[in-house]
Amino acid sequence: MNLPNKITVFRMFVAPVFLVFYLMNIPHNYLIAAIIFAIGAITDAIDGNLARKRNLVTDFGKLLDPIADKMLVTACMLCFMQDGLCNIWLVMIMLSREFAVTSFRLIASAQGVVIPANVFGKIKTVMQMMFSTAVMVLCEVNVSFSLGLPMEIISNVLMLLTTIMSVVSGIIYMARGSKLIDIKK
Repeated sequence: MNLPNKITVFRMFVAPVFLVFYLMNIPHNYLIAAIIFAIGAITDAIDGNLARKRNLVTDFGKLLDPIADKMLVTACMLCFMQDGLCNIWLVMIMLSREFAVTSFRLIASAQGVVIPANVFGKIKTVMQMMFSTAVMVLCEVNVSFSLGLPMEIISNVLMLLTTIMSVVSGIIYMARGSKLIDIKK
């Protein structure tokens, strides 16, 4: 297994560690969780850049990288949902998009076609990771300084924006990908 793929696998283990710290009832859990989440997000950029720069792009990486992203983002969305920071319908829409795209990838893979993420999917992932980190940092600031920020509103607006981008990127991915596979098989 090459280095970029090892980094991707590492990110898969970051997701449950993030979850543990987010859910722990300890001081500064939002800050600790945000740092862990940010580390996972940064590894997403690192593994992709390394793979392209060193010509280490593999089918394994193309398929596993989006799954590692989904694990990290899904863990975060579930935590946010539990805290009222992300409406259940937004989570359902985002997860449905992820299942649809993953199923589409599996169908393509069964036909010997690997359809990598496109720029819209990358923008969606960056938005999810940036906005999620921002929400956790704002939660930490809000709790630490008793600011009384309407975190439910702030977070749900940011999650709505990522949900919209998620749906748009999913539609574009499947529309472009359907030209590469035989959807009648």
